[in-house]
Amino acid sequence: MSKGHYLGEFEHIVLLTLLRLGDGAYGASIRMEIETVTGRSPAIGAVHATLERMERKGFVSSWIGAPTAERGGKAKRHFKLEAAGKDVLEQARSTLARLEAGLSFCVRLA
Repeated sequence: MSKGHYLGEFEHIVLLTLLRLGDGAYGASIRMEIETVTGRSPAIGAVHATLERMERKGFVSSWIGAPTAERGGKAKRHFKLEAAGKDVLEQARSTLARLEAGLSFCVRLA
């Protein structure tokens, strides 16, 4: 993994959430899924800032959907996990597995 491609905890959570939700996830659905799964209630601004950073890195892409009546005619910005995002998640999983390999159960709990 090259410098600058290690994931922070929240970046990891956001990318995994996109993987769970599939193509077309949007800010509020991502925030709600994070809250449901982790019990953590992130600010929507934090979710969007992370998604924008991940988009600049090429890990996600986004597009503006059609306006909806339920949002007062406002359109949603949808997000999709790209191949580079899947790759960085796999690299993170592999790195953590290598770090954990060989540790005894007692050592991991200490």
